[in-house]
Amino acid sequence: MFLCFGCEDIIECIINKRPEIPNKSFGVGYVNNYYYEELTSEIKNEPNDDDYGYTYEIYGDLPDGLETFTNFRTLSIEGTARTSGTFTFKVYLYVDPPEYYDEDSEQYEDSLCAYSTSKEFTIIVN
Repeated sequence: MFLCFGCEDIIECIINKRPEIPNKSFGVGYVNNYYYEELTSEIKNEPNDDDYGYTYEIYGDLPDGLETFTNFRTLSIEGTARTSGTFTFKVYLYVDPPEYYDEDSEQYEDSLCAYSTSKEFTIIVN
């Protein structure tokens, strides 16, 4: 049995266009030292993923002194950590697809199977 949720037709689900946060291990930080890491997300199976809008939200614990910044597809975590410890947080990614108008069908094309994803990360500060 093949179930398809959120796609207009079966072919789109087979192609499986969806947002994807990369697997990444963040480097170890040190108290009172500058810290910088980044990750760049993409739309899986989509060569034009630069055409999408990307929004990040962070839930959980970031070390005091570190902040997040977004530059299009890239999420940066940077600053000077003020406390040591192990900090776990979840990154949520939401994408807005470009709107392509199909003149034959007179409808807007929407070919994503999912519009969001999330992944958990940990930063260790010594």
